Amino acid sequence: MFSGSLVAIVTPMHPDGGIDWQAWERLLALHLEAGTTGVVVGGTTGESPTLSDEELSGLLERARARLRGRALLLAGAGTNNTAATVERARRLSAAGVDGLLVVTPAYNRPTQEGLFRHFEAVAAASSVPVMLYNVPSRTAVDLLPATVARLAKLPRIVAVKEALAQIPRVLELRALLPAGFGVLSGDDVTAAEALANGAQGVVSVTANVVPGLMVQLVASALRGDRAGASRTDGILRPLHQALFVEANPIPVKWAMAQLGIIEGGIRLPLTPLSEHFRPQVRAALEAVMRATQAPRAQSA
Repeated sequence: MFSGSLVAIVTPMHPDGGIDWQAWERLLALHLEAGTTGVVVGGTTGESPTLSDEELSGLLERARARLRGRALLLAGAGTNNTAATVERARRLSAAGVDGLLVVTPAYNRPTQEGLFRHFEAVAAASSVPVMLYNVPSRTAVDLLPATVARLAKLPRIVAVKEALAQIPRVLELRALLPAGFGVLSGDDVTAAEALANGAQGVVSVTANVVPGLMVQLVASALRGDRAGASRTDGILRPLHQALFVEANPIPVKWAMAQLGIIEGGIRLPLTPLSEHFRPQVRAALEAVMRATQAPRAQSA
């Protein structure tokens, strides 16, 4: 059920770190207008480690009211504690969302059997579909395709967001998993290639900045228009790369602030984009804006 261009949405904040609720409403409207397939709230890009339960609930409540079924709504539910994740899965799946994104437990470095049992317990607690999330660069553990294939046999586990930037991984997942099980790219830089090799969508950071272009890229790829997807990817590639010069979501929040989409607030331990990287991110923004005839980035 999960395919297309999903956005790993930022949590807009004021300079003091408080959530900017008016900007949140504007972001949701922006994605509806662009045709974004789904909105993932409270994931890595949303600064999930710094959000309180009350804040996440508020973000989801407002998103549900704004989206009204016109785009999928997924909630980030993962923690590095199985019992806590089970409790969050039970609570969040009852909050009117369409699915849960559940990342592998960070820092613990469980075995593959530990990962299987973790996700098995989470799926049993959820009343909505679950998307697995593998991002070894963040968690220090790799959810292997064979384990995903085991998990795919369980009720409610229906997709995986694979952020390992290796096309052989996409091919292995596609070979092991049933046709109805979703494989989504979690890496913007390689997303077009992943889509050309069997992925059904992307959970994108870049979509925060240019949601319409990401929708266009994915739509082209899914209808088999590789040339069209490649052209759009060529426009986006410098931006894909620039948005990861420092830890996500540092660059993307700075870029969005330059475009006047949000304020630049970000919570410690993350800090604003380093001065050293600002020219690179600004140049990538301006290149995309020139290519699409959109407003130019502000100087800062």
